[in-house]
Amino acid sequence: MYFYDVRKAIELIDSAHGDVNGDGVIDGVFLVGYQTQDSPFIQNITLVVQDGATHEIYSTPLVDNVGYNPTLFLGDFTGNGLDEILISIATGGNGGIMNEFIYSFVHNRFNLIFNSNEYNDYYQYTVNYEDDAKVRVVSEVNQQQYVIDLSDRDPQYLNEIYDANGTLIEPIEGWVNPLSGLYPVDFDMDGVYELLVYQRIAGRYNADALGYVLNTLGWAGDQFALSQQFVAIYGADL
Repeated sequence: MYFYDVRKAIELIDSAHGDVNGDGVIDGVFLVGYQTQDSPFIQNITLVVQDGATHEIYSTPLVDNVGYNPTLFLGDFTGNGLDEILISIATGGNGGIMNEFIYSFVHNRFNLIFNSNEYNDYYQYTVNYEDDAKVRVVSEVNQQQYVIDLSDRDPQYLNEIYDANGTLIEPIEGWVNPLSGLYPVDFDMDGVYELLVYQRIAGRYNADALGYVLNTLGWAGDQFALSQQFVAIYGADL
């Protein structure tokens, strides 16, 4: 039984249960915050853990503590046999950008082991249009490149970019949006979750979506490291 009185919190947003501190007893994990009147926007989002054995309450404010539809997911991301705490918060901005955080709570101490802000700073890309209806995407962190074929795009779109010989009328740079989705997936079925991260590739403007960069991250002892990377593109009618 959990004795955390949610009435003392501004508002209970989400909750989950699992052994997060390593004592073998199921703990209560809660997200609380203040929902703006007549709006789904939530402020002052705070992570709260109630020790299942002692019923003591622990809390920590989030790095980015505002947004929409905050959710909790508990799972083992590090291979230590305990649940870590994944928090997902929609920013409400263009491109479906998300704030994602993973905390460990071993021995009742909060430790932020994944921060989407740091991820976005580290994983950098270049997106450049080239002659003959191509876009080259370069991932700087692992020095990989991907070429997207635009030849199936609408002729009007292509005519705005290329001359009759397929040459760029002027240089065009796109970009890769910050993280827009993070999904826990146990790819190798060993009970430990990897992170599948989506980032949208934008062309001339944000709504001009060219595809997605998909990064798979796995725990590497003290941080999450890139294990696989793909670029997914949209299909075209036959």
